[in-house]
Formats: sequence, structure tokens, C-alpha cells
Amino acid sequence: MNIIIRPEMETDHRGVEELTRAAFWNLYTPGCDEHYLVHVMRTHPDFIRSLDLVAEIDGKLAGNIMYTRSFLRSADGEQRETVTFGPVSVHPDHQRKGIGSALIRHTVALVQQQHIPAIIIYGNPSNYVSLGFVGAKRFNISTPDGSYPSAMLVLPLREELLTGRQWTFHESSVFSFDKQEAEAFDAGFPPMVRQHAPSQELFSILSRSTVQ
Repeated sequence: MNIIIRPEMETDHRGVEELTRAAFWNLYTPGCDEHYLVHVMRTHPDFIRSLDLVAEIDGKLAGNIMYTRSFLRSADGEQRETVTFGPVSVHPDHQRKGIGSALIRHTVALVQQQHIPAIIIYGNPSNYVSLGFVGAKRFNISTPDGSYPSAMLVLPLREELLTGRQWTFHESSVFSFDKQEAEAFDAGFPPMVRQHAPSQELFSILSRSTVQ
């Protein structure tokens, strides 16, 4: 299998939204809104265009990764720029073939060139620890309310810039989108059946669990 990774182009936009919808449909909730997130992310000030990449197999879109700016703030007012990826989308026909990992590794190498101290995400640890991610609490990184979500993960790129302080993580405001607008956007795609799935309960448990 020959995977080609390249920048997303404007002509890819609808195709990426379609594959994102297919990748996330009924995964975390009945239906999904990740394809709307992809749509609005492209015009948001925090969007990092140079880290918006697609994976192709035999000339067809198979995956996509997008990044936004985020930051850490210490109790004494120090601030560190970080980046956050997501969604990472792989079409169901090509999942479990290493495409998502290839997109992550490719973009991590690009982020390292920018001297950014860390990539911080929310995700299932079992999907990311093999790529070097660790729990955020290891670096005393909490949410603004002081909690340590089990799903908040850090890939340290410059550990010396993370150690020795207590940090709070602040993600882009693009993730706080209007759910009704997402529903309206989804109406422009072919109908799909919204269903409950075991993965949704797993997501519910993980998203509410914290590290003590």
C-alpha cells in the first residue's frame, strides 16, 4: 500500500468533510459533528494551515489531520505556545492500516522544526501512548478548573520548557461551536442512520474520568 501525504487543497474540502463524517459517524455519539468542525476550523484564526494534511491511496482521499494553536499558562503568568491536532480522520475502508499514525508522525516532525514544546490533545490513551504521548499530569498540566482528565495527553518535544511549573491548558475556541449550526450543516450530506453504539459509552466514561 502506497500512502501519499500532502497538503490539503481547496478542491479536497468536501471530500475531507465526507471522509471525516464517515470516520466518526456513531463513534462518540449518535451521528457526529466532526465534519462541521473541519469545515469551520479552516477559517478560524487558530488554524495552522501548514499542518493541514491529507493521505491518499491510489489517488483517493483516505485520511486527514488538522492542527490548531493552543497554549499553556502557569500560575505565575508564564505562557507557552503549544499545538493541538484533531480531528484525525481515516475513512472506514482504510482504518487499522497505519494511516492515522503516519499522519501524526509526519506532522510531529514538522512541529519539532518549529521549536514548540509540546503537542497536547484529548484522546483515548490506548490510541496514542505508542506514539509517545503521556498523561498530562506527568507535567502538572491541568484544565483551567484544576482537574486532570484521563484523556488529556501530552507529547513532550522540549521537556525543559514544561518542567518545574504548574500549568493550565487552553485549547482553541473553535471547539466550542454551535451544535444547531452543526446539525444544519449535516443536513447538506446524504442521510445516515443515527444509532447508539458501545463505543459511545466507552467515550462517555473516558471523557468524565480524571487522574487523581
